[in-house]
Amino acid sequence: MKVTVDETTCIGCGLCEQACPEVFVLKDDGLAHVKTQSCDTHDLKEVASQCPVESIKVE
Repeated sequence: MKVTVDETTCIGCGLCEQACPEVFVLKDDGLAHVKTQSCDTHDLKEVASQCPVESIKVE
């Protein structure tokens, strides 16, 4: 599974980090970044579907 955040469309709302802090982090640039490619406790496709600007892709 590959998780990516499109930094050109991310608005830094933080929903992904709240939903799965194991994978996502908001950095000093105000945007979400991927820390790791997997999570044993969260459905990453569900987290991606919660992104209001559809910046998260899970392939």
